[in-house]
Amino acid sequence: MTGSADRATVQVRAEGRVLAEAEVHPTDEPGVVASDMHVESGHLPMGTRTRLVDAVLEHPYVDEAERLVATMPISDTEMLDRVRERAEDVETRAAGATKIVRARLEHGA
Repeated sequence: MTGSADRATVQVRAEGRVLAEAEVHPTDEPGVVASDMHVESGHLPMGTRTRLVDAVLEHPYVDEAERLVATMPISDTEMLDRVRERAEDVETRAAGATKIVRARLEHGA
């Protein structure tokens, strides 16, 4: 994990290569954490996107939050499905080639 004091980067790697990564950071809104999720283009091992979402949701910043606002590629359904499995009240909206996902976090579930 890398990043500045208030921004962290989580990565999914295989064979020394970064397959997916996300920035995780608190927002100005109390109880809300943000994440910008990205995956490499091309064929990725099964579960890469799910592992990225899990890494974000297990980050300490997310532990302290009530809500998540995340960006992810508009066409990526695996990441969205995983957020829906692990959070409640998931809402999405398109923003160009990106989708913005808002979710209420379930802690200890």
